[in-house]
Amino acid sequence: MLLLGIDVGTSSVKVAIVDSASQKAIITAQYPEEERAIQALQPGWAEQSPEIWWEDAQQAFSICKAKGLFNPLDISAIGIAYQMHGLVLVDQEQQLLRDSIIWCDSRAVALGNAAFDELGHDYCLSHLLNSPGNFTASKLAWVKQNEPEVYAKIHKVMLPGDFIAMKLTSSISSSIPSLSEGVFWDFKTDSISTSLMEHYGFDPELIPEVKPVFSEHGKVSLAAAALLDLKPGIPVSYKSGDQPNNALSLNVLEPGEIAATAGTSGVIYGLSDQLSCDPQSRVNTFAHVNYTPEQKRLGTLLCINGTGSMNRWTKNLLASGSSYADMNSVAKKVAIGAEGLRVLPFGNGAERMLDNKLIGGHFQNIDFNLHCPAHIFRGVQEGIAFAFRYGLDIMRSNGLLPNVIRCGKANLFLSELFLEAFVNSTGVPVELYENDGSVGAALGAGIGAGIYAHPAEAFSLIKPIQFTEPSLTSSYEPIYQDWLSELNTKIR
Repeated sequence: MLLLGIDVGTSSVKVAIVDSASQKAIITAQYPEEERAIQALQPGWAEQSPEIWWEDAQQAFSICKAKGLFNPLDISAIGIAYQMHGLVLVDQEQQLLRDSIIWCDSRAVALGNAAFDELGHDYCLSHLLNSPGNFTASKLAWVKQNEPEVYAKIHKVMLPGDFIAMKLTSSISSSIPSLSEGVFWDFKTDSISTSLMEHYGFDPELIPEVKPVFSEHGKVSLAAAALLDLKPGIPVSYKSGDQPNNALSLNVLEPGEIAATAGTSGVIYGLSDQLSCDPQSRVNTFAHVNYTPEQKRLGTLLCINGTGSMNRWTKNLLASGSSYADMNSVAKKVAIGAEGLRVLPFGNGAERMLDNKLIGGHFQNIDFNLHCPAHIFRGVQEGIAFAFRYGLDIMRSNGLLPNVIRCGKANLFLSELFLEAFVNSTGVPVELYENDGSVGAALGAGIGAGIYAHPAEAFSLIKPIQFTEPSLTSSYEPIYQDWLSELNTKIR
């Protein structure tokens, strides 16, 4: 029995065809090969076209089909993972009203901060577990305030994965985790927050039907089946934001388990069974994929906007004709600390862990007679690892004390240099797994379709492929402290 997973990322869409019995991918593909651009119509803005995501998903699936390794008619269920916090708006005819305002867009920060003050910090942190910040609800408030003609036409408010599911099924639905990541969910009442909806003046009818994450979110329509060579009527049986889905793909389901990823953004995601939050909302708490009102499973999420995006920017600027592997090889020739070069990787929108400040990316202590591209390549990866350490220390101050972090062997974790810097600056061992978000989405579909009796069964055959322990913490610690001093001068 085959499962289809679709992972709608910021830079590309990845698709996996997974055999449910072996829990392994038969084939995966992504489209485009080069990173998809983000539209920045003004400083601090970030948008993408949802129709491009749908086209990229079709292209990635076509690449898989062209290999001839499976029969599309054998696919029994579909799961979708997606970039979190994006705002997608459609009218009554399910037509897009504007491009999506995506996760790293900062235009709604002021509105979210005002809501935090007006609703009350105690209410927001105890009921929503977050400040409204620049999350989906605040983005919708920005549209209401600045594009009233668009707002007046809205039939449903969706997240990116809901849009792909709609294109497949013509149905629109949401879930508790999805609404919590948009900061629409009240965890004390386990319902949509009436206070937030009334504060922003939102009509409750804008919110789609709420369904469990692992359930039928619609059946593939005749039109979509004909377009993709699928069997009509198969269910979309799982939808999740990319970071909860990444955690699922690493079998992170119970309190105390922790996952990390370093793609376009960098994330550490740790599970708890407590309704707790960071008092400054520098890290954020959302319902996990297996959250229920009776058995609470919450994910505390640290997000760094500029990780893989900074590495890509550096490659395009200084090594456009080279691969990332080539760049990593050159960087490894430079000693730990990049001979004094320090990099602050914060040039991709307002950073929540820096109190929603927009400080930009910085290269510190450049010596024109000493530093070459190799130093910059190393300094960038160290700077990203140090940003993870900074955020992890915030999570530690809130009681999350990891003894191991699970990661997919992908993106920056393909770099031995980055892995070394990550484990030695955080002081936490890392387990690497072969699974990625598209495989996790496919296995999630199997859970939702009842092919697996429970989530743990879907990952019973998946084992770590590499374990890396800290061994150079004494070398990295003084360099991190120097980096921290540079950061503190920018955020005071």
